[in-house]
Amino acid sequence: MKKEERQQVILEYLSKEHRVTSIELSEYLSVSEDTIRRDLKELSDQGLLKAVRGGAVAPSPIPLNYRKREKHDVENKKIIAEKAISYLKDGQVVFIDGGTTSVALVSSFPYDLKLTVVTNSFPVALLVEDLPNIELIFAGGLMSKTSFTTSGIDTIDFLRNFRADVCILGICSIHHERGITGVLYDDSQIKKSMIQNSNLVIALSSIEKVGTAEAYYISPITDIDVLVTNISPEDEILKTYKEIGLTIL
Repeated sequence: MKKEERQQVILEYLSKEHRVTSIELSEYLSVSEDTIRRDLKELSDQGLLKAVRGGAVAPSPIPLNYRKREKHDVENKKIIAEKAISYLKDGQVVFIDGGTTSVALVSSFPYDLKLTVVTNSFPVALLVEDLPNIELIFAGGLMSKTSFTTSGIDTIDFLRNFRADVCILGICSIHHERGITGVLYDDSQIKKSMIQNSNLVIALSSIEKVGTAEAYYISPITDIDVLVTNISPEDEILKTYKEIGLTIL
């Protein structure tokens, strides 16, 4: 089998399993582990997977551009939002980041909900503007046209002024070993700051992001308190996360 064919098989295998080991691929393709490690490095360099110690994990399939993400998987974002809303109570101070699933949650806020929302997201700020009982505190900084959020040291310093009751975190990638990771460095630093300054962290993640990893490390999986997905909490794919100690919705 030619290298190109072998690497295509690796990608197809990974798309089904989400994580593979070098030993598994070596046996499956009847080639040496050294050959597999070279293949995984090449594919990782191309951004087609994430090489990790002993194997590889799939990257998140979510588009990077906000406008494309906005239209991606809309119905499942509504399901996640409906599950997560139960954690929000009158009087809380809530961090909300710039994920499109976070925006879907804000879109479902009851008209009479009374919160203080601290956000770096322009779309979140626009939605909150129409809710009379929600106080908005916007974290200024350098605007990203990719995500329509602010970032940078000014934004991070601003977020350190709060100890939020709840952090609503849109997830790029979540993996039981690799933790929470992101596609953009600046955005990952904002998420990290929000996590560090919150009492309860709620991660919103469609199931296609579970078991994937990206380049920029945000936090260990144990920094998350609640994982909200669009499938049943009893699904086998979520068993590992439940065993770690996360509350699964």
